[in-house]
Amino acid sequence: MSNFLRAVNLGKNYPLPNGVLQVFRGLNFELEAGDAAAIMGASGVGKTTFLNLLGALDRPTEGTVFLEGEDLFAREEGELARIRNRKIGFVFQFYHLLPEFTTLENVALPLMIAGLEKREALARGSRILEEVFLGDKAQLRPSQLSGGEQQRIAVARALVNDPKLLLADEPTGNLDWKTGEHILELLLNLHVKKGLSSIIVTHNDKVARFCRKLYVMERGELKLFA
Repeated sequence: MSNFLRAVNLGKNYPLPNGVLQVFRGLNFELEAGDAAAIMGASGVGKTTFLNLLGALDRPTEGTVFLEGEDLFAREEGELARIRNRKIGFVFQFYHLLPEFTTLENVALPLMIAGLEKREALARGSRILEEVFLGDKAQLRPSQLSGGEQQRIAVARALVNDPKLLLADEPTGNLDWKTGEHILELLLNLHVKKGLSSIIVTHNDKVARFCRKLYVMERGELKLFA
């Protein structure tokens, strides 16, 4: 297995009216191709900030992130956006579905943003909906779906572009445990089926048990536990 994702001396600060908030500094992290890792820690410890840096949704104060050997933060914003669209799939605690769009349109949107013709984008969206067992919900609006169904739509949207890296931030945090467990099983089945490299951020140790490696973030440090 090759080194796929690597964070080197990563640090993030936020300016405050009376100084600076240092979330963390000097964090190092590696994810091998095909691996699945969980990052645990209490709320507010910096897990989401760290994930946002790994996915190039935000820029670090110091250090950098390498994806397939490429220094992400050596890129301009436009190129970073293309890398995110092409190589990285994001799943969040809150589904961020567009209420005025159908389920299928929500899933196909990243493809259309990438420039794919609408008919082909919808066809590919239909195929991934079948993979998350919601092919029969294609024409419904998000408001007509349960929380678990909305999260499955969000998973489908994250994977419709065939990304190599999946980043999931508390993907079960807005769901009851039984529904959340089904979402986890779906994520990990797709992880294997599609040959993804995956990171799941959570504060729930039950979630972490689904992953091969476990990291714990506390007091600005990231430690490998398993």
